[in-house]
Amino acid sequence: MNEQTNPGSPDPLDVATVKRVLEAALLSSPEPLTLQQLRRLFAGEVDADNIRKVLDELKDEWSGRSVELTAVASGWRFRVKPDYQRFLDRVSSEKPPRYSRAVLETLAIVAYRQPVTRGDIEEVRGVAVSPPTLNALLERGWVEVIGHRETPGRPAIFATTKRFLDDLNLRSIEELPPLEELQSSLAAAPHALVEAPPPAPAQQALVDGPPPQESTEPEAHAG
Repeated sequence: MNEQTNPGSPDPLDVATVKRVLEAALLSSPEPLTLQQLRRLFAGEVDADNIRKVLDELKDEWSGRSVELTAVASGWRFRVKPDYQRFLDRVSSEKPPRYSRAVLETLAIVAYRQPVTRGDIEEVRGVAVSPPTLNALLERGWVEVIGHRETPGRPAIFATTKRFLDDLNLRSIEELPPLEELQSSLAAAPHALVEAPPPAPAQQALVDGPPPQESTEPEAHAG
């Protein structure tokens, strides 16, 4: 990749070696890797433009396989194509994802109308949003507090996270699917909301204000 070398320095890395190193790093990483992280693999011997070119070549090489290389919000990663995930689910110990209607509706409002406060969400849904609903999304890492609105009570402002985009295999919020397709996209996510644990007290404090009137809607689930 580098054409200039110093006397006595090792030979510059060839494209094939760079490709295999990138492949090994991405296949072995449980999380997406950024371009900066991938550059560190080569200690400055390969620049960002060349790494992008090799990543594009790798993406093409893997395009016909059951695993694909994709760019997401947090970087690059390999993932199983959705058409093959159903076979792997047969040997997985995880339960099928179950979403309460309240959680799904809240996540959709945050995703498509962000940034929003709990009051904004309640205005759209027409019912009170209980703290456990928001805290389930905070615990899962799909929603985060990005600030506080300068109004009485300084309510927390919510937005989706990079992890939310990563789990939907998206690079930016502009790539979100149409609203009616969101549920099926969430069902295919690798870190779907499955029986979310009880919220931590610290996170509960982020969304707790005066206790809202609890919704009496049924907790319908969709898988």
